[in-house]
Amino acid sequence: MVEIEIDGRKIEVPAGTPVIAAAEKLGTYIPHFCYHKKLSIAASCRMCLVDIEKMPRPMPACATPATAGMVVHTHGERVAQAQKAVMEFLLINHPLDCPICDQGGECMLQDIAVGYGAGESRYREEKRVVLHKNVGPLIAMEEMSRCIHCTRCVRFGQEIAGVMELGMLNRGEHAEITTFIGKTVDSELSGNMIDLCPVGALTSKPFRYQARGWELSRHRSVSPHDGLGANLIVQAKNDKVLRVLPLENEAVNECWLSDKDRFSYEALNSAERLTKPMVKQDNQWHETDWATALEYVAHALSDIRNEHGGDAIAALASPHSTLEELALLQKLLRGLGSSHVDCRLRQSDFALDGKIKPWLGMPIAEFGRLQDVFIVGSFLRKDHPLLAARLRQAAKQGATVSMLHAVDDDWLMPVANKLIAPPSGWCAALGEVAVAIAQQKGVNAPAGFDGVTPSDSAVRIAASLLFGRRAGVFLGNAAAQHPQASQLHALAEWIARQAGIGFGHLTEAANTVGAYLANACGHAPLASPRQAVLLLNAEPELDCADPVVARKVLGEAKTVIALSAFKHSMDLADVLLPIAPFTETSGTFVNGEGRVQSFNGAVRPQGDARPGWKVLRVLANLLELDGFDYETSETVRDEITGGETDLSGKLNNLAGVLPQAAALVSDGLERLADVPIHFADPLARRARSLQMTTDAKLAQARMPLALMQKLGIASGDNVRVLQGSAEAILPAQADDSLPAGVVRVAAAHPSTASLGPMFGVIRVEKA
Repeated sequence: MVEIEIDGRKIEVPAGTPVIAAAEKLGTYIPHFCYHKKLSIAASCRMCLVDIEKMPRPMPACATPATAGMVVHTHGERVAQAQKAVMEFLLINHPLDCPICDQGGECMLQDIAVGYGAGESRYREEKRVVLHKNVGPLIAMEEMSRCIHCTRCVRFGQEIAGVMELGMLNRGEHAEITTFIGKTVDSELSGNMIDLCPVGALTSKPFRYQARGWELSRHRSVSPHDGLGANLIVQAKNDKVLRVLPLENEAVNECWLSDKDRFSYEALNSAERLTKPMVKQDNQWHETDWATALEYVAHALSDIRNEHGGDAIAALASPHSTLEELALLQKLLRGLGSSHVDCRLRQSDFALDGKIKPWLGMPIAEFGRLQDVFIVGSFLRKDHPLLAARLRQAAKQGATVSMLHAVDDDWLMPVANKLIAPPSGWCAALGEVAVAIAQQKGVNAPAGFDGVTPSDSAVRIAASLLFGRRAGVFLGNAAAQHPQASQLHALAEWIARQAGIGFGHLTEAANTVGAYLANACGHAPLASPRQAVLLLNAEPELDCADPVVARKVLGEAKTVIALSAFKHSMDLADVLLPIAPFTETSGTFVNGEGRVQSFNGAVRPQGDARPGWKVLRVLANLLELDGFDYETSETVRDEITGGETDLSGKLNNLAGVLPQAAALVSDGLERLADVPIHFADPLARRARSLQMTTDAKLAQARMPLALMQKLGIASGDNVRVLQGSAEAILPAQADDSLPAGVVRVAAAHPSTASLGPMFGVIRVEKA
C-alpha cells in the first residue's frame, strides 16, 4: 500500500492503482471518456488530465499509477486549461446536434462539455461525415460521426465478451470504428457496448427514438431468465416498458447484462399478449370475465377431484415463474390431494428426488475467483452468459478451465482440457476422471470402474482438481437434462469429495432454486395420463424434455388450464387465464447462489391480466381450500424464506449416492439437444429483435462432415430427422466439433417441437 494526497486529502491504495481509481475511492470525480473500471487502460481521450506535483505537465489520471508521496490536484488553472483544450479537440468533428441525438439528455460528452469545456470553439472547419454501419438488430451505428474513438466498445469485445467484433480503421481524423467486412455483432453480451458508449454513436436499435431519458420512470427489478438473477433497471413511459438497463451489483451481474436480459422486454408489448380470460366452447375461443373463468376452472377441478380423486390432477410450472406463484401452485395442488406438480420440465431422470436441493454451491463472486474449474455438460456461453464472462476473466488470469461435453463449442476463453464424448459416453468419461483421481490419490476407484484406463485428458483434469488452488466441479443444464443425470451427479460428487473441492449446479432458470424451496418439485406430472393439467407459464411443446409425451398427456386430459401472459397451446388448452409478467407484478426470484431477490411491478398489468399469485389465491378460495388468506406477495414470500435473504443454508448438493458404472447403450446416431439462448423462455421467444439475431436462426441438423458424406448429404440440404414415430424436416449443416455418431438438433424451437426426447437414438435421412 502507498499513501497519496488528492486535493489535500490523503488515501492509502495498493501500489500501481490508477490515480483516477484512487480519486474515485475518495469520492472525487475526474472527467473521463475512455477509462472504465472493468476495461484495460487506453488513455486515448486525455480528458482526465490532472496536475501532479513535480511533473512538468498535466498527466492522464487513468494511466498514471499511484506512487508513495504523490500529490495530485484535480482542480486549478493548469488543469482547467488542459481540460478545456482536450474538450475543444474532441468537438472539432463532433456534430453539435444534441436536440436530435438519441443520446441527448444522458450523454457523457454533453455533460462534461458543459461542466469542463469552453463556451465556444475556435474551429470553423467543415466537420467530417462517417457512414453508418448495419451491425444487426440490437445495436444502431447510424450516427458514427459522433464517435470520439474512446475504444470502449472495442475493448469490451476483446476483454469481456471474448471476441473482437469491432475494431478501429485508419488514423487521425480518418479513424473510424467498424466491424469486419460484412459482419454483424453477434455476441450474447453485445448490448453492453451501448451502455459503454459515452456519446450517441452506439445506441439501442429497439429503443431508438422511443423516448428521452427524463421522460422515463425507473424501477429496480430482477431478470427472469437464467439462474444468475441479474439486477435490472426497468424504464417505462405511459405504462409501457421501453428499456431495460443493468443495475450495478458487483456480487451478481457486476455492471453487465446479457442481450436476453436487456432486450426481452419487447415481448411484453407483443401481439401475443393474453389480456382477457378466455374459455373454449364447441372448439371456439371466447373472451370472458374473471368471475366466469375462475368459476369454470373451480367447477372443473372440483368435478375431477370428486370423480377421479386428486391424483388425476397435475401441474406443470415454468421455473421462470416467481417464488410466490410456485409456492401457491403447489399448495393448491396438494390441497386438492395431488403431489403431481413440477417445474423441472426438461429433466428426465428423477432418481435423486428428495435427496438434493441443487445450487451453485458457492457465491457467484467466489465462482469467478476459482483457479481450477471443471464444467460437465454445459452450453456455457449461451446457457449462462454472465457466469461465462466471469470465468473468462478468471481464465485470462491463469485459471485452468476443463470441460466434458458432446460438442467442442468455442467458449471464447482458454480451455486447457477437453473430454468430448457422445451423450451416451458421458458417465464413462466422467468415470475416467474419477479413476484418475483415485490413482493419483492412492484410493479405491468407485465400484465398477476398476478396469477403466483414464485418457490423458482425464488424467490432466484430475491433476488440476487434486493439486489446484481453488477448484470446483459443476454440472450444467445439459447434465441436469441428461437421461443419466443422477449418475453424472453421483460421479461429480464423488470427485468433489475426494479432491476436497467445490461442487455445484449451474442452475437453469431464474427460479430453479426457488422451486425446490417452494416445494414445487414433486412427482413427475407427465408420467401417466391426467384428467386435469394446470400450466403456469409453461409451454409444453417447447419447455418439456419430450414434447411428444407432453402433447399426448395434455391431449388426453379432460381439462387443461393455462395461466400465462401469452396466448399459447390453443389447440390443447380449455381455459386461458391472463397473468402478469415480471414487470407487472411483485415477486421474488432465488438465484443459483441462494440469494433472495424481490421486486415490484414497474407498470400496471395490461388489460385484465392479474398477478399470478393473486389468481391462484382466489382460485383456492373458490375451491374452499384452507390457508389461502394472503394479502400481499410479501406474506407468501416470507412464509417460504422466513424473512431471510440468503437461503444457501437450506440448499444441498450432496446426495450421498454411490456412483455406478451403468453405461447407456447406443446402437445408432444420438441426438444432442441444446436450448437456443433466445428460445429458452416465453419472453425471449417473443422479443422481436432477439428473434432477428444470429442466435435465433433456423434450427439445423448439425453433424460431422464424415456422417454427411456417408448419408449423401451436403450442407444446406433438407433432411428428415426421426425419433420413433416423430419427425421434423430441417436443413443439414456440417459441424466437425461434434464426435462421430452425434447429431445436434436444438430443442425448445418451433421447428423441432414435433420431435421426441432431448437425448436418445435419432435417425437422419435425405428429405
